[in-house]
Amino acid sequence: MGANAGPPGDPVEMVALIRSAVDRGVTFFGTAESYGPFTNEELVGKALEPVRSKVVIATKFGWISAATSAVLTASRRTSRTSPRHRCGAGSDDFRSAQPRFSAEARRANRDLVNVVEQVAAQKKATSAQVALARLLARKPWIVPIPGTTKLGRLEENLAAADLELTARDLREIDAALSGITIQGERYPAWMQQIVDAGAR
Repeated sequence: MGANAGPPGDPVEMVALIRSAVDRGVTFFGTAESYGPFTNEELVGKALEPVRSKVVIATKFGWISAATSAVLTASRRTSRTSPRHRCGAGSDDFRSAQPRFSAEARRANRDLVNVVEQVAAQKKATSAQVALARLLARKPWIVPIPGTTKLGRLEENLAAADLELTARDLREIDAALSGITIQGERYPAWMQQIVDAGAR
């Protein structure tokens, strides 16, 4: 909502969207220092202040600075904020700098998309719903955090919780995916160095 995935959303609309998510039962929200920086955390804080006792906020961080340290210290003192690390930076859409989203990698990885689309067609669902439902079915401690700036996408993502993938569905998906080698690194080299440094 604040940066990295296109132009920032209108703050009033984004606060309304976050509150709509709460109204629909969402209780876990993710943000990051690098989305702004800090502006997205401020937006999420403003939106969730009225329901702060009912939700959990996770923030990813890694650009270690005096400002970061101050925000983290304050967050830990005043709330149930859960720090998480894995962040990057970008221009309008950070994916444009990701090797995995290059035109060549997208062509090479099309088989992966085809598998998900086939399952989605069988289940009368969207590809995004299948991807989220697969994550939800794998382990109880896996918590997907899909991002959006649109109410329609929020509703689509939430509907994934009601999509049932049977054990057979999951086996078939895993079997199809096992024969596919994903092309393209997840991050460019400079960003991977930051991720690695923050993980130490």
